[in-house]
Amino acid sequence: MANYLLAHDLGTSGNKAVLYNEDGTLEASALYEYATFYPHPGWVEQNPEDWWTAVCQSTKLLLEKSGVSPADIAAVSFSGQMMGCLMLDAEGRPLRNMMIWADTRSVRQEKWMQQQAGMEEGYHITGHRLSASYSAAKLLWVRDNEPELYQKCWKMIHAKDYIVYLLTGNLVSDYSDASGTNLLDITKKEWSDELLDAFDIPKSILPEIHASADIAGRVTPEAARATGLAAGTPVVIGGGDGSCACTGAGVVSEGSAYNVLGSSSWISLASKAPIFDETMRTFNWVHLDPQLYTPCGTMQAAGYSYNWYRNTFGDLEKETAQKTGGSAYDLLNHGIEASKPGAGGMLYLPYLLGERSPRWNPDARGVFAGINITSEKGDFSRAVLEGVGFNLKVILDILQRKHQIDELTVIGGGAKGDVWMQILADIWQKPVVIPRFLGEATSMGAAVCAGVGVGIYPDYQTALKMNPREKVILPRAEYKERYDMLYDIFNHAYQAMVPIYEELAEYRNKFA
Repeated sequence: MANYLLAHDLGTSGNKAVLYNEDGTLEASALYEYATFYPHPGWVEQNPEDWWTAVCQSTKLLLEKSGVSPADIAAVSFSGQMMGCLMLDAEGRPLRNMMIWADTRSVRQEKWMQQQAGMEEGYHITGHRLSASYSAAKLLWVRDNEPELYQKCWKMIHAKDYIVYLLTGNLVSDYSDASGTNLLDITKKEWSDELLDAFDIPKSILPEIHASADIAGRVTPEAARATGLAAGTPVVIGGGDGSCACTGAGVVSEGSAYNVLGSSSWISLASKAPIFDETMRTFNWVHLDPQLYTPCGTMQAAGYSYNWYRNTFGDLEKETAQKTGGSAYDLLNHGIEASKPGAGGMLYLPYLLGERSPRWNPDARGVFAGINITSEKGDFSRAVLEGVGFNLKVILDILQRKHQIDELTVIGGGAKGDVWMQILADIWQKPVVIPRFLGEATSMGAAVCAGVGVGIYPDYQTALKMNPREKVILPRAEYKERYDMLYDIFNHAYQAMVPIYEELAEYRNKFA
């Protein structure tokens, strides 16, 4: 009996293949890495053939490791990196490397899009700002700079869509990935004629879009030989990685919310309608469940901030950890626990990489403020983690204008640190829920999608059983007043720094 679900997570650095039993047990996983190319500053590309190699090799390795028969796999589905631009010719072959989400070369096209459609109009149609980060601007860059390739373009798709195409011969996408193109009418869940006309992009260049759990087709004999899968295995479309992570975190009912605390970080919730912020600080995706949306705000340097701090100021901790076999972060956490909440009145503005949501300021940079003669290393360490928490609270407050959020599930590497989780609970004054699986939520979301697609699971609520809560960290009410006061000062500090950021940007442009 076919009772296993195979999920592929096509990430930025590699493909993670994970095999789940239908009861949610993780049976085995395999990772196959691939290269990212940086031909020029701001250009970030990948070769789509590398994804196919990764999927083929990781599938074979997974089947070998698990001992599961290919005939016992009930369905395959995908989570994929979003906001890319892969162009195929009429034969279904890639015309060039894909510009991935991190590619920012299309700044001129972004400005042109804003002139053609208007930033606010684009935001209210797509749920996103019109930006070089998304697929449309990247496609327009090709039209402007590689017109001979643009003329040959049959379809523009995303990473997972290409693999689904190679597996089944059918070219489709889903609503969640389509919501990262700047071309989807997010409310109607169809391609926006208004924006396509404004940008002079033919609708025929875009794939047919479906709900994430729709079956794209079945594994062809040729694809079966390449992957080791059984011919005829159902292939469920799947979704963008953010929407898959949302499902894997158990955020499958309206009002439930989660935070991914990795190198970058975001807060998102499930909502029956998009949330449109009046100053466009947050944005919206379509959930794997087509009846829901995932309004979201994301910051650039969350775990990156702590990683930078450890690498820059934590030589002693790193050296000690090497000798003892421990963790430099654990040693830094001891200092944080010795520092009182509020870090002695010190603030850290976590803008090492500029900032997207909620500030949308590429010139913003990191700042320590309030250093005094009694400041100790533990205060600096605590201020870093608190600064990330304050910045995430800006996003949380925006989302709470539409939905009361009672608790947040936290996933990602940062969720392993109890000290940081207590800091977040205290700043947000909300319980922080830690589920069983922190790093597998994205693949788990894809697996749930596969199970819904072939009828093994009745709906997405199954994710709550597959990734149950392991512990809950409660906020300490005695620290509410001091953190509320510091939060206000944090926001004032950012506003005060804006003109300084502009002056420093001028300096960097001239001398750096």
